[in-house]
Amino acid sequence: MAKVSQRIKKIHEKIESRPYKALEALNLLKETATAKFIETAEAHISLRLDTKYADQQLRTTVILPKGTGKKIRIGVIAQGEKVNESLSAGADLAGSDELIQDILKGVINFDRLIATPDMMPAIAKLGKILGPRGLMPSPKSGTVTSDVKGAIEEFKKGKLEYRADKSGIVHLPFGKTDFSVEDLLANLEIVQESIDKNRPSGAKGRYWKSFYICSTMGPSISIDINNFRDKVFS
Repeated sequence: MAKVSQRIKKIHEKIESRPYKALEALNLLKETATAKFIETAEAHISLRLDTKYADQQLRTTVILPKGTGKKIRIGVIAQGEKVNESLSAGADLAGSDELIQDILKGVINFDRLIATPDMMPAIAKLGKILGPRGLMPSPKSGTVTSDVKGAIEEFKKGKLEYRADKSGIVHLPFGKTDFSVEDLLANLEIVQESIDKNRPSGAKGRYWKSFYICSTMGPSISIDINNFRDKVFS
């Protein structure tokens, strides 16, 4: 059995077995983020969804007002003037056939891939490579669009795609632990509003089951769901 370090023991001792109000929880998250790198602030939200049914699936995007704290490398598959437009808008790489060939060889130098609609037939063969990595462009995620400039700007600002997994749980980052508590709260409120706004039509009764936050290496902290949602909507 692996030994638990004194550092981990002390961190876990700070967390009580109860739901916290949001500001208190965020202060604890920052206090317990003691790794030697800047950790990511994560939200893990369990919803009463059975995603095997089409009307209980949740997949959408949200723009975090304070950003993600991560520099996003963006690739664009397009042709003609859209290539130059993409590079001018801040894309890290853009191209058509040559970029597709690089991806087929396993060269993936981007965190997000955007494609114009006319290129979709050409990139269908990339599904087996990009799909498991969550990088395949799709209209639902806003990564298939003719407005490449707008899409690039949104993702650079902090646009995220999220979905409920097969257990009905949404996992997503909402900043870095060196953000101020106020900035983390602003991002978390937008996440909550997005999840409520995009509630699937098939979700009946109580929607939220549990709401936890944590840092990359830190313990999970329970948030009082009703208090948080009432405060956001008040």
